[in-house]
This record gives sequence, C-alpha cells and structure tokens, in this order.
Amino acid sequence: MVVLRDMPACRICTQNYPLDQFVSGNGPRYQVCVRCAVDNDLVDREDTPQLYSDDLVKERISLFSRRYRMWIFVFFGWFLYLTLGRGIELWSSVFLVVLIVSTLATPVMHYLASARFNAELAKLTP
Repeated sequence: MVVLRDMPACRICTQNYPLDQFVSGNGPRYQVCVRCAVDNDLVDREDTPQLYSDDLVKERISLFSRRYRMWIFVFFGWFLYLTLGRGIELWSSVFLVVLIVSTLATPVMHYLASARFNAELAKLTP
C-alpha cells in the first residue's frame, strides 16, 4: 500500500510545499514557508539552508533551458516549415531533411545527456 503524505500550505502565500520547505517553530513561524519567512523577517537568510538564492535560481533556470532548447528548436522548425517553408523550391527540401534528422536525433541526445543533467541538478539543489 502506498501512503501519500499531504503537502501543507503556507499560511502567508497559501502555496503547497513539501515539509522540508517550511521553517520550524511555533507562533508566527508555524507553517510558514522559507521564502515567506525570509521576506517577512521571521528568519535570517543564513538560518535557512533550503532557501534558493537568486544566483542558484538563475543557474537552475539556465540548466533547464539548456536541457529543453533542442525540443523548442525542433518544434519551432516544424512550425516554420509547415507555415512558410513549403513554398521555397530548393530550400524546402533541404529544410525538411534537416528537420527530419534533428527530430530523430533530439530524443537520443536528450536521453544521452540525462545523466549529466541529473548530476548538475544535484549540485544545484541545496
């Protein structure tokens, strides 16, 4: 049997988070997420190791954007080919071949880079 734990909601922002994203304590700090506790001066930034700093957030966004940019380029390429690319004589066939090759190569490259992505994500997770 699988037991699912409820994710509590923050009293201030009313968002649901796992238990490790909450500040421990009673009184005004009871059931307050780390972000709201730092924003409302309930806890110092140094006392919350699970808080993502702004630099860490930027690095994580950069990591995810590098991970999924191949898919975005392939979908955008197909969109351009289906809307504009069919009417050009020579370039439409070249563009179609490039799209087919990139469509077949993208899932393979995505799968092969998953170990490196998980390792880099583990380094960026507090």
